[in-house]
Amino acid sequence: MPNHLSILGIIHTAISILAILVALYALYKDGKINPATSPGKLYILLTVITCITGFPIMRFGHPTPGHYLGVIILVLLALGVYAKRISGKARAYIQLILLSTTVFLSFIPAIVETSTRLPMGHPLAAGPDDPLVQKAQLVLLAIFLIGVIYQVIKLGTNNKNQQI
Repeated sequence: MPNHLSILGIIHTAISILAILVALYALYKDGKINPATSPGKLYILLTVITCITGFPIMRFGHPTPGHYLGVIILVLLALGVYAKRISGKARAYIQLILLSTTVFLSFIPAIVETSTRLPMGHPLAAGPDDPLVQKAQLVLLAIFLIGVIYQVIKLGTNNKNQQI
């Protein structure tokens, strides 16, 4: 199967890469995706555009798990953005976990598409069930869990320091 991308596929890929880079910058700068900051707003906008531009792309002629993942990401983004409107102490934690989960979920198709398309002509993996892809996703899951635990602990520490 050729690795060619349509014009929409190229646009979608470029925006998705930019969204992930902005997310990594936001995580580095603020320790979380914060919808109140410029990087947080840009990440959310680029991720929405990424999901929307991904829906018409049908590499196999029908919706794939990536399409459903796009819907899940959009729902989690909306819930994450509006989580601060929930009353109670848990709202900051809910927002942090939901928005960090969108970044994690965005990496799944990035790993699958990259490993099944590159290098051109001889991709690293045959498909999403390839052992290489599965191992990469397991590593990604571990990084996500460690990162979210770290973020939750840091948020708790910051909240305690602000109360003193």
